Amino acid sequence: MEEAAATQRDQSTDTESVIIQPDLDPPAMCPDEPDRREPKTNLNQGEIFKALEIIERDSLAIAGSFTSLFASLRFALSEATSTSVDHMQCFGDATARLQESVLDAATKGNRYINSCMSPYLRIVDDILDMPFPTHFWNYGAD
Repeated sequence: MEEAAATQRDQSTDTESVIIQPDLDPPAMCPDEPDRREPKTNLNQGEIFKALEIIERDSLAIAGSFTSLFASLRFALSEATSTSVDHMQCFGDATARLQESVLDAATKGNRYINSCMSPYLRIVDDILDMPFPTHFWNYGAD
């Protein structure tokens, strides 16, 4: 049995665990037999300590793996969060600058249109100030 356990330990890696199960007699189910539930003690203390050592080593490897995983996740999350915040600030700045540019262009465009239309509006205003012939009011009434 020791040789089998040693062979299994030699073949296992850091992520595999070797489980050694002691041979136990099942409890007697026959009514004529007395209750005998004592296990066979084929394992000595050395085998038990070796099994516990393997379990402890595997547990430490699993704990280290989880620690590394959580550290990687924490780092990735912090990078994504800071990058997202940086992008949001950049987009906000770009939007504000675009809004200022659009407002400036609209103001300049309105001034240009008004300056171009001003002579025509003066002409229309002058036409409206002229006395209107009253005979046009009666046009088509005859």
